[in-house]
Amino acid sequence: MQKKTKSLRISYSFLKILTGSDLSRRRLPLMMAASDNPGPVLWLTACGHGDEVGGIVVIQEVFKLLRRRNLLKGTIFAFPLMNPLGFETSSRHITFSMEDLNRSFPGNSNGSPAERIADKIFTHITQTEPDLVVDLHNDWINSIPYTLIDRSSDIQKRSVYGKTKAYGQKTGFLVILDTDDMRRTLSYCLLQRGIPALTLELGESYIVNEENIAYGVKSIWNILSCLGMADSEDFFQYPLPEACRGKILHYWDKPLSSSSGIIRFLSKPGNLIRRGQPVAKIYNAFGKLQETITALSDGIVLGHTDSSVAFPGIPIMTFGIY
Repeated sequence: MQKKTKSLRISYSFLKILTGSDLSRRRLPLMMAASDNPGPVLWLTACGHGDEVGGIVVIQEVFKLLRRRNLLKGTIFAFPLMNPLGFETSSRHITFSMEDLNRSFPGNSNGSPAERIADKIFTHITQTEPDLVVDLHNDWINSIPYTLIDRSSDIQKRSVYGKTKAYGQKTGFLVILDTDDMRRTLSYCLLQRGIPALTLELGESYIVNEENIAYGVKSIWNILSCLGMADSEDFFQYPLPEACRGKILHYWDKPLSSSSGIIRFLSKPGNLIRRGQPVAKIYNAFGKLQETITALSDGIVLGHTDSSVAFPGIPIMTFGIY
């Protein structure tokens, strides 16, 4: 199916991923918007985790906006639903194999179910030689949106990593450098292939939060404007404390809980915190204080756990630290 508006061609198709035992074909939806004018190639991907549905709607809204405002040059490709098997059951994982698709890249055409799907996605993206890939995710229920960039210690092509950080600062969100060593995510594998790639974390999973959808669309439009693919408008900037603006912070999920009980949070997502500041308390069933969680560094609260039930060794809150 193809539609044409001004110098814009929009098409919808599918990429086959597997055949079921009942001979049904399982497919990934694929979207494309192409200008008649040559230019950059941008990929948008979403719902690699089946319970993270917000990114699907962000992509849908970006394509609707393109019909009204047009694409000046270049091509946008999108996989709005990379994990339909998990999506149908509101599961983070590939349902029948319980694998994490975003820990299965770059994939393997002869590997596990998740690796085979990852291989098809990764191959399809890389063969278009994109200028940038933006992977859309969702975080905890109580969290602020932010841009996440993979850990840099062993990214081979430093110029590509520099471009990715520059694009990250154009998203309008707080930019966070990941501290976890995850080498099988889509974004990390793309960086290793020499393709700029970043992740947008857009609030809670499971449901569509319209406010975060609007933020996501504006952030993508920032990027399109930066690439010269769309008309410029007022630069979107997510409302942040002045102390964080223009800075790149580091992701941190410590300290972990060391006791069991019920959590009472003392700081909210978006709040600035100082080293040594109490950010949560854990009480036992009788209401006796078991533990006070204090910040290990200055920074900002990104989010806190979806449950107020604490167990030893689990993350309670996440932070962007200076």
